Amino acid sequence: MRSMATLVAACGLLFSWTPASERLAAQAPAYPHAFPRTGVTQILDNVRVTVWEVNWRHGDKQPVHRHLYDMAGVYLRYGPITVTALDGTENKGAEFPVPRPYFQPKGITHREEAVTPGAPERLAIMVDLKESAIDMMYIDDPEPSAYPRDGAKNVLENPRIRMWDYTWTANGPAVKRVYRNDVVEVVVTGGTVKVTGPDGKADTRTLAPKQARYINRGTVQTEQGVSGSPRVIAIELK
Repeated sequence: MRSMATLVAACGLLFSWTPASERLAAQAPAYPHAFPRTGVTQILDNVRVTVWEVNWRHGDKQPVHRHLYDMAGVYLRYGPITVTALDGTENKGAEFPVPRPYFQPKGITHREEAVTPGAPERLAIMVDLKESAIDMMYIDDPEPSAYPRDGAKNVLENPRIRMWDYTWTANGPAVKRVYRNDVVEVVVTGGTVKVTGPDGKADTRTLAPKQARYINRGTVQTEQGVSGSPRVIAIELK
């Protein structure tokens, strides 16, 4: 039978072989996920994404939180906020034009608060990107892809997403397209769009700022601007 000293030494050896990063992670305090929290409303949720309307409102005390998912989003209104890191460092950032596409990797831990009374309050639509797998079925469809498309500007791209800025024009061309990737569309500017399915059934949709909708890969539809200049930032999932 091994002596107690031998067992203690063996346990100590095993611990010494555990990577320091893993030991620190095990000891780290548990912080809540960034959402939900005060000022945040869930818009939609499925196996691939959760979409949130995020308002940084004056006077709302916010907790330190950790972003558990990669996150894509669109800032729709600028307002000053203070971001406080775990070491107490504060970052107020610089003013930026909107709409502003945004991506942030998971794991970031901080507090975000609006602390300038009388200033505009920041508004964004944020999308948590889940780690779910997608089917690898090839979409064998001769129609052109939804993205890229004429008039769409690629405004952000990385291994997880592509983001497109697109505006319909009233009575513009009606083009049938197939969505080869899942897409989250965030409405920036309102207007009316007619969407026709492969069965010929048409649906006239009034788009309003802050709306978001999810379009599944494999969707085939014809889109045409009807009135106004509806504008979206489309987040194409890879």
